[in-house]
Amino acid sequence: MQLKLKLAVISAAVVLAACGKKEEAAPAPAAAPAVEAQVVKIGHVGPTSGPIAHLGKDNENGARMAIEELNAAGLSMGGKPVKFELLAEDDGADPKQGTAAATKLVDAKVAGVIGHLNSGTTIPASQIYNDAGIPQISPSATNPKYTRQGFAGAFRVVADDVHLGGTLGKYAIETLKAKNVAVIDDRTAYGQGVADEFEKGVIAAGGKVVGREFTNDKATDFNAILTTLKAKKPDVVFFGGMDAVAGPMLKQMKQLGINAKFMGGDGICTTELPKLAGDGIGDDQVFCAEAGGVEGEEKAGMDKFRADFKAKFGADVQVYAPYVYDAVKVMANAMVTAGSADPKVYLPALKATNYKGVTGNIAFDEKGDIKNGALTLMTYKAGARTTIAVIR
Repeated sequence: MQLKLKLAVISAAVVLAACGKKEEAAPAPAAAPAVEAQVVKIGHVGPTSGPIAHLGKDNENGARMAIEELNAAGLSMGGKPVKFELLAEDDGADPKQGTAAATKLVDAKVAGVIGHLNSGTTIPASQIYNDAGIPQISPSATNPKYTRQGFAGAFRVVADDVHLGGTLGKYAIETLKAKNVAVIDDRTAYGQGVADEFEKGVIAAGGKVVGREFTNDKATDFNAILTTLKAKKPDVVFFGGMDAVAGPMLKQMKQLGINAKFMGGDGICTTELPKLAGDGIGDDQVFCAEAGGVEGEEKAGMDKFRADFKAKFGADVQVYAPYVYDAVKVMANAMVTAGSADPKVYLPALKATNYKGVTGNIAFDEKGDIKNGALTLMTYKAGARTTIAVIR
């Protein structure tokens, strides 16, 4: 009896085990492996050290904002997800440092470059990018030479000095009613270039240039050249250069009792200028032009960008950040359209760009210059920039 009982228990256990096996769920199918995103490197170069570091950081922040938005959009390229990576370099607004930064980006195998800020660094660096077959979009270099070198991959998203300097020269004579004009430049590619075009604009409008002086982009003492110009009694003093020099120059003009209007290009047309000039800047004393501008319905997009930028970085836009932001988006859009980050493949799409950005519509002519580029004339009141008009 005991043996039969044991056998029955064993048999029941075997049956139960077999039933348990039958009731087990079938294993879940293995998940498909995630497709790894392709990484596309975009370079940015600007002076994030030195006297105009505030402008270089402004540019870099514009690039970072664009890269973050592109990655958040979950874009694909050639059927595969893509992740954009920003490689940021500092050129210190120095041509030698600029070419070193360009070489570093080429070695890092970037697919494209946004920059540089200054014409004096953009132009020599452009040769290096051209030799490597890497497209470059400058958001702020205005010297005409940049896009007149015959480089297939050189573009800019702002109007050049011919338009900017000439418009300011005409404005000085026709609107400010200046008869005698003095010109100072900082001997950089940008400063001398815009001053030359301003002088041409003055003469073409019937004005007289009573003196031409020069300094450099690191100078802080201008008493000698200002004293020379004071004796010529100018109605307008034009400075071709950046705000870091223009600010102290305005202070010294006041100390010397020079009551002339002060004019300059986009290099002085910053939110930082009133801080740099202190009590040397009065209401409606400084007139400048930003190489770009929007009006009408387009203004809402720019206003939103400026608000978002300040919320993100805790600082107002200086000048060029929106143009950097648009330049990054334009380059990425060309890659996505072409389905490739290979410069040889996406360059035709970049040339054919027709993109609506926060800075307005962006399309390039045969040289790589922006079509129908705008200028924004500005002055300063109570320490703040005020727009006078947008001119095309």
